[in-house]
Amino acid sequence: MATLPGVTRAELNFGAAKLNVAGSFDPGAVIKEAAAGGLGARPAGEENNSSTSLWLKYSRVIIPSLSGLLIITAWFFKWWGYASPLFQAVFLAAMVIGGYTTGRKALYNLSKLRFDMNVLMVVAVAGAVLLGEWTEGAVVAFLFSVSASLEAYTVNKARQAIKSLMDLAPKEALVRRGGQLVILPVEEILVGDVILIKPGEKIPVDGKVILGYSAVNQAPITGESVPVEKGPEDQVFAGTINHHGLLEVETTKLVQDTTLSRIIHMVEEAQAKKAPTQAFVERFAAVYTPIVLVLAAGIVLVPPIFFNQPWAPWIYRGLALLVVSCPCALVVSTPVAMVSAIGNAARHGVLIKGGAYLEQAGTLTAVAFDKTGTLTKGKPLVTDLIPAPGVASEKVLTLAASLEQLSQHPLARAVMAKAETCQVQPLAVDELTDIPGQGLVGQIEGVEYRLGSPSSLIQAGVKLDAFNEQLNTLMGGGKTVMVLSAADRVLGIIGLADEMRPGVGKVVKSLKDAGIKTTIMLTGDHQATAEAIASQTGVNEFMAGLLPEDKANAVHSLRQKYGKVAMVGDGINDTPAMAAASLGIAMGGSGADTALETADIVLMADDLSKLPFTIKLSRAALGVIKQNIALALGLKFLAVAFAIFGWLTLWLAIMADMGASLLVTLNGIRLLRMGAEPEQETCCGGHTHAPVPKCARTG
Repeated sequence: MATLPGVTRAELNFGAAKLNVAGSFDPGAVIKEAAAGGLGARPAGEENNSSTSLWLKYSRVIIPSLSGLLIITAWFFKWWGYASPLFQAVFLAAMVIGGYTTGRKALYNLSKLRFDMNVLMVVAVAGAVLLGEWTEGAVVAFLFSVSASLEAYTVNKARQAIKSLMDLAPKEALVRRGGQLVILPVEEILVGDVILIKPGEKIPVDGKVILGYSAVNQAPITGESVPVEKGPEDQVFAGTINHHGLLEVETTKLVQDTTLSRIIHMVEEAQAKKAPTQAFVERFAAVYTPIVLVLAAGIVLVPPIFFNQPWAPWIYRGLALLVVSCPCALVVSTPVAMVSAIGNAARHGVLIKGGAYLEQAGTLTAVAFDKTGTLTKGKPLVTDLIPAPGVASEKVLTLAASLEQLSQHPLARAVMAKAETCQVQPLAVDELTDIPGQGLVGQIEGVEYRLGSPSSLIQAGVKLDAFNEQLNTLMGGGKTVMVLSAADRVLGIIGLADEMRPGVGKVVKSLKDAGIKTTIMLTGDHQATAEAIASQTGVNEFMAGLLPEDKANAVHSLRQKYGKVAMVGDGINDTPAMAAASLGIAMGGSGADTALETADIVLMADDLSKLPFTIKLSRAALGVIKQNIALALGLKFLAVAFAIFGWLTLWLAIMADMGASLLVTLNGIRLLRMGAEPEQETCCGGHTHAPVPKCARTG
């Protein structure tokens, strides 16, 4: 293909069934060249010709069926005593029909001086005819066509993973244009267009909700099993499903730039990238094939020339050896498993960017986690509200919310969220000032109030001695503490903590069950907070007080200590550590360009439960690859020994070779069925639930 005029690069993507050609060339010439090599091709995006697609769909059944029927007919002619030219002619027709496609590929490969299974099969059939073995020649052609059909079917099952992704998004949408509603192909939708999505419909492009409320099933993109509530200003993604409400969505990306399109593109690229094992197998096959050719030539020539043996039996043995020694099963053993595993992961909301990363995930010995945004949600919550004696907890919350209502600090947002939950209305504040080192100071109804950390209030002259026990308990538990005072009198203490992701402890346990010996938490928080979170999550180790560059250095030291270490993070600040790790895993890739581009593996939803699934899938894929290689080589060596000693007929050689290819392919596509554990806990009635927010509690 690369020798065609204007073609600078040609690459066949096994997993996606795509031929990627670069340069300035005639598409017709590329299609003709592909056809000469036995491949049906058409320009990307062009629909199948109906007659052509029907023939491609059913030829895999028609050809072997017709060839087999002719063989049975020839056997009857021979049994009934018809003259040999008649049943020989029928056998020949069976050979031509069963081996026509293979013969075309063989001639093309011979013109390129390439020797593959197609060439060896044609040599075997021709040799059988020359030796007068008409039955064997016909059976060889028939069995090869049957095996090729079965192999094509099973490989196509693995490719369905990508096709199912492509079929997620609808081809057209209801768009508001010029005050009217029109149905347009998704390719004609522009950024800024408003589309209407009715209940039960799929969302055609990425966008932002501008009107309406609904729940959207995002499982096709993120793998989340529970629909996500959507309202104005919320992002929605192409391929997801609107449940019960009418949504008006403003388009934010063209169809080719949607999150779904980028996922499909990256999955296709991942399946095209060769894993280290696959690259090794192909290098091995390149050396193995010439050795077999020399061995077969030796079997054919040495006994008749040097030991006065008859030619016919040794030619037959040489032909059988050539057929059975073709490394088809060995070469296909790895890519089928890789394609299946990567496609399965994509269906469950995990984007693995290549076979190398899939292999790496299967060999990990330790996993390091960033804390904020990974083990926790990165959103502080008010956990404790402790009023001073004689002060109502509601008053403490009202005054704190009043001082924080204009601030955008995460702690301020946590206080405001608590006030909203408890239906507390902030009061007007006069002369609000943020004094560095002394907290917020403001007047409410003529009284001056101060809100800040314990150290800032001590610096401002507020005595906290009476609250030392509560303060030590909260800070010892890794919580952030805010103190509210009026003049020099403490009114109350507010404890805040970063909200843990649901099921983090279960995820850490599942990782250990999957063979990860050590889990480590890396955080910039102080020692007490890190220790408290580590205790809650069950990680083996933690490192506190780390800056982003410190995290990268920590990962380097962990690799020296444990070997293969993955780093799981959620933000740009985690990128240095992810780059330093054996494997970088990003949280929440849906809509996050940086996560999709920089990480080796992306968990599309903020769902850590997909991490143990990914590790188990990777280990299962490595196991299948080892099984396939052992099976392919074991059957080959056994069949080669049988061929050398003359115990292997040509048709058995075909059965052995194509049978091995079929077995490793079937074994590989088992990975498509491996599922992820559900991430939601359920109540007694089977309904999913979330934590119920509590109002102020007194201490």
